[in-house]
Amino acid sequence: MDEQIIEKAIAYIAELFSENSGGHDVEHTLRVYHNALLIVEAETDCDKQIVALAALLHDADDHKLFATKDNANARKFLSGNRIPEEMTDRICAVINAVSFSKNRDHVPESIEAKVVQDADRLDAMGAVGVARTFAYGGEHGRPMSESVQHFHDKLLLLKDLMNTETGRRMAESRHAFLEAFLKEYREEICRE
Repeated sequence: MDEQIIEKAIAYIAELFSENSGGHDVEHTLRVYHNALLIVEAETDCDKQIVALAALLHDADDHKLFATKDNANARKFLSGNRIPEEMTDRICAVINAVSFSKNRDHVPESIEAKVVQDADRLDAMGAVGVARTFAYGGEHGRPMSESVQHFHDKLLLLKDLMNTETGRRMAESRHAFLEAFLKEYREEICRE
């Protein structure tokens, strides 16, 4: 893996997300990147460079954050760093397979997309997933009840939507945390 291009991608996303505090920020992206690196170790027929760059750029054109078309921000970075067009297209195909809202029941075709999709979904689970849910809800003026509903609409479904064996294993404890959190939340709400 080309470490120099990875460092440039990290700097690029740090700048791109410098104003975001709603759960889709540079810290989220770096967690997805690190999750992807953990998952990819078990996948022998997987291009690690594509996984790494797609993980780092997976939210660079997220429709909730940017009004770009055809992965414009990702393509700008990749072409500016002389990534060949064929590789750029493969990275963008992976990026386009990640979003839960756009790919809910669609299983990605490539192993690279499966890895990055799992890595992103893992960051929506566990303690970090809880924190991100309420950060996003707060940023968008949502009441707590609406953020809690998001657990049922998305977060609790993710464990069974993992594509890789490693992703499924990593999801188990995070899913259990979500269930424990909701149980405690319900108990506290009922006490009031």
